Amino acid sequence: MERTTLPAAIILAGFSIGATAADTKSHGFIEDSQTSVSSRTMYYSNDNRDGGADQRETATALKFAFISGFTQGTVGFGVDLASLVAVHLDGGKGHHPDANTFFPSDSDGSAVHSWSRAGGTLKARVSKTELGVGNIFTPSLPILLATDSRLVYQNFGGGIVTSKDIEGLTLTAGKIDQSSGRATSNPTGLAVAGGTKDSNDFRFAGADWKATKDLTLQYYFARLENYYKQSFLGLVHVLPLGADQSFKTDLRYFDSRSDGKNGDVGYRFNNNGGYAKNPGEVDNKTWSAMFTYTLGGHSLMLGHESVSDDGGFVWLNQGNVVDGRNRPEGNGGTGFYLFTDAIVANFSRAGEQTHFGQYAYDFTKIGIPGLKASISYLRGDDIKDIGNGSDHKEWERDMRVDYVIQNGPLKGFGTTVRHGTYRSDGSALADTDQTRVIFNYSYTFL
Repeated sequence: MERTTLPAAIILAGFSIGATAADTKSHGFIEDSQTSVSSRTMYYSNDNRDGGADQRETATALKFAFISGFTQGTVGFGVDLASLVAVHLDGGKGHHPDANTFFPSDSDGSAVHSWSRAGGTLKARVSKTELGVGNIFTPSLPILLATDSRLVYQNFGGGIVTSKDIEGLTLTAGKIDQSSGRATSNPTGLAVAGGTKDSNDFRFAGADWKATKDLTLQYYFARLENYYKQSFLGLVHVLPLGADQSFKTDLRYFDSRSDGKNGDVGYRFNNNGGYAKNPGEVDNKTWSAMFTYTLGGHSLMLGHESVSDDGGFVWLNQGNVVDGRNRPEGNGGTGFYLFTDAIVANFSRAGEQTHFGQYAYDFTKIGIPGLKASISYLRGDDIKDIGNGSDHKEWERDMRVDYVIQNGPLKGFGTTVRHGTYRSDGSALADTDQTRVIFNYSYTFL
């Protein structure tokens, strides 16, 4: 089990715990407390169509969580506690590649039988400003985003403060100094793809301003010491078009630059096989535009993403090899705030121009509440890398179905099925078919 830390919010098995700064109607530490048990069971299949090792595994995770209220007074204090155990159900050595992102590996390369985590949150609140110190699980910020793509989330250690004291404006700031991957209990330092030396200093600050009821503007700045500095600008606008219709515009822009020792031995960024204007250094501008038309239960989205030629897009993660030791958690865990972070690929390499679209339907409109389905397609062109020239291509088709039981003794029991088909011209990832089947359930005692 990992050493106990103090998270600002916890999601260990697909569900969150932790109050927010917006929740200010406190009655007391005990009166507002909540206790719950959550479970997630997942089947994960990665079929390598190019003849490499396939992966097929099933595991389940069970989480116990206690969420307190805040003490009375000008400054309210609280604590959240959580513990998790994950058990591997099948898929031994033959279908469990070592150093993967689904479940920890044993000494013989097979999956361990079980592993666990435990932690707690110390939190404080003044008016509509809330502070959390310790591990930050499942952050959802443009510059720091955890994904819900495996049995257990990646989590981060540090502190975060969120303020909503100014109406319509949310201010956020924090510092992260460590992370635990999705397939490990062990916290480590931070890095980027290709980094072999840890950084223990990721700082960020930003603002979300709801300028009108239909328009939100965002700005964030983040810095991972000795790797990169990153600025983000965002705009989200929803235009009502009458009964049951709307048109949504979502614009995102990232500007990422080298910081400190980035580019030196140990602090290099490896994207596109190391392709960059200055190899090993972060130098990127990426923008994305999405437009979504909604009519009743139907939703059609079309968009484009452009990655600059000088280097690939960068986001916070962990290095793959540190001090000569392979680190499986470095293979992923953190998402990034772009639609192209798909089931299999991420369409983030230097020069890549990606067109994408998605159709989704909410079956509530025809009398089946809780059922949703979507299909999406992404195609990337003009990818650059070292040794293979440029103008490489890749595409991915993803399908997803979600159903949550609405009534009865299993109310809230959710099922998700996701399938992704990825193909490239051989310059990127191996051709892959990936399937995930997920069952989520949470029961609240108080």
